[in-house]
Amino acid sequence: MRFLHTSDWHLGRRFHTKDLIPAQEAFLDHLVDTARSENADAILVAGDLYDRAIPSLDAVRLFNRALHQLADLDVPIIMISGNHDSAHRLGVGSGLFARARIHLRTDPATCDVPVLLDDTDGPVAVYGIPYLEPSMVRTQLEAEATSHHAVLTAALDRIHSDLTHHQPAGTRSVVIAHAFVTPGSGQSEDQQVTESDSERDLSVGGIAHVGADVFDGIDYVALGHLHGPQKVTDRVHYSGSPLPYSFSEATHTKSCTLVDLTSSGTAPAVRRLDCPTPHRLERVEGLLEDLLTQPAHEHLKDAWLEVTLTDTALPFEAMARLRRRFPDTLSLKHERAFIPAQATDTPTYTERLRGRSELDIAGDFITDMRGTAPTPDEHALLQQAVDAARVNELQKETV
Repeated sequence: MRFLHTSDWHLGRRFHTKDLIPAQEAFLDHLVDTARSENADAILVAGDLYDRAIPSLDAVRLFNRALHQLADLDVPIIMISGNHDSAHRLGVGSGLFARARIHLRTDPATCDVPVLLDDTDGPVAVYGIPYLEPSMVRTQLEAEATSHHAVLTAALDRIHSDLTHHQPAGTRSVVIAHAFVTPGSGQSEDQQVTESDSERDLSVGGIAHVGADVFDGIDYVALGHLHGPQKVTDRVHYSGSPLPYSFSEATHTKSCTLVDLTSSGTAPAVRRLDCPTPHRLERVEGLLEDLLTQPAHEHLKDAWLEVTLTDTALPFEAMARLRRRFPDTLSLKHERAFIPAQATDTPTYTERLRGRSELDIAGDFITDMRGTAPTPDEHALLQQAVDAARVNELQKETV
């Protein structure tokens, strides 16, 4: 059985000042064409269909258009909600959509209700686990703790129970999920997954990820959330986003994932199929005058550009001057070059914040104000406050 796995469409998202609706429309056309040309038996969409819980009208129109195109393929489409989606809004009409073979899984209570497929090798059960915010679903799933690992484990326990007690022996299984999943301990550095700047932090209790072993026993896991296409294990893959949504993705090759499920129990065959990228992203750094005058930078004139200036002081009207040569300069940073004679032990505000979490910053504030670091109990209280603030923001958007 052949699946086409995609995720993280983020319909309605802008790239700095640029409208991405035309590019997203082109991708959806490409997705439909690819499903036809590759003879996909089903399409798996692993969350973050929209960029916002309350999407723009243009995004809703584009999603409506995509639903009609997908329904015309006459193959099952299984979608889940991600952490950017409002599960309640996205799930409206899901019962009607199912009649057109478009199966929306947005309610954690239905994570163990599979979409049942068949081919010459026998039955396949496809389960959709929508994004699970631990504090909001722990009770519903009867999880042991308020953590990503606990709620995903509870969901998988239900799925394994359904496979054992309600499906024929030998049924192959596919799970769609939206989470930050890592290979686990004991893996080499090049086997670790990579994040992008455009992904929201999912941390609960300071921990954002779960190990791939939570999916043990599943034939294929179609993941969403991370925007780079990547392999977690032989059976667990991220398709990545179809378009770059930050300059940290400038080196990504955007793709969909074609998955051939085997009948022998071996790992599925996985192939990346490139997606059309309408605009080239580039990052460049240097002195302003060099960037404006050197012929070596001529190839950047038609790129969407992020510029990091290394001048000692930020030059006057730097963005306006850059855009006269590079019209699509979208992001400007200033990181002055290290000059030994001007070296100082005092980092800039930007340097102090770089790579620091909200919890780190709150802890630094306590240390600066009273001269001592937070105690373990105080650190736990700060962690609770940071988690509560993130969940409150999520609830404002999605509930």
